Amino acid sequence: MAAVAATGVIFSAGYALWLYRRVVFGDLIEGSLKTIKDMTARERFIFAPLVVMTILLGVYPAVVTDIISPSTEALIANFNQSLAAADLSPAARWLLALRGRGR
Repeated sequence: MAAVAATGVIFSAGYALWLYRRVVFGDLIEGSLKTIKDMTARERFIFAPLVVMTILLGVYPAVVTDIISPSTEALIANFNQSLAAADLSPAARWLLALRGRGR
């Protein structure tokens, strides 16, 4: 099963690269597309914050994770409290502990 999945991933990557080459570096067949200009200054002005935020969140994700951390910790604490309150068999507790280590 893993070999079939790996083969599918390899073929998908190959097809994506082939398609990218045709789209980006291929000949322009439709004549009406030759009149399309690059982005205007207005479009660049609108697009710039998106690029800046994408790069910022990619380089320094703590901007967002610091904000959402308290609510996530409260959620996890509530979950753990509910688990402790539940009457689980030793086997179920072992499985839950095992799942918790796999993060």
